[in-house]
Amino acid sequence: MATGARVKIGVLALQGDFAMHAKALARCGAEAVEIRKPEQLADIDGLIMPGGESTTLLKLMHEWGFVPALAQFHAEGQPIFGTCAGLILLARDVDNPSQFSLGFIDVGVERNAYGRQRESFEAHGTATLDGRAAPVEMVFIRAPRIRRVGPGVETLATWKDEPVMARQGSVLVATFHPELTDDRTVHEYFCQMVRQARAGAAA
Repeated sequence: MATGARVKIGVLALQGDFAMHAKALARCGAEAVEIRKPEQLADIDGLIMPGGESTTLLKLMHEWGFVPALAQFHAEGQPIFGTCAGLILLARDVDNPSQFSLGFIDVGVERNAYGRQRESFEAHGTATLDGRAAPVEMVFIRAPRIRRVGPGVETLATWKDEPVMARQGSVLVATFHPELTDDRTVHEYFCQMVRQARAGAAA
């Protein structure tokens, strides 16, 4: 775990749009670290698993030994935020097609359920964060759909009555890409999760 007042948040940098997440974290006052080796997880306070191609990410994660390291990171209560493909990797169940996932959050997802790349779109929705409603800009690119939400999962945002952002304990997920907008709402929320987790661990 990192020390000092400023939280250090890693961004899994094996494949995908990790650079945009790093920029978003910097705008929120966090120190962003590109994570390419499992041992780097020991020096961060939280982790973002970005969008990309989930099967490619899985292949690289297995090759580099990330799966057991991430399981330990999660077991220690360190916050993890998965967007798009990151959500797929964190989900309990994955369809279209079925594939291995870490199962850190009790949701079922369907891959590419909002369409292919050419059917990407932007939307505006409302998230309920810490009991307050907040407008959120959403960019959907080959986005998965959350088809099932487990009893221990809190839906934080919906679009057209479907869950698009959810949380279970230390795990936050979104079907959309908040890093592709100038809206800092979602990243600020995750940074606050990380600060609270570090404060709790230090108490």
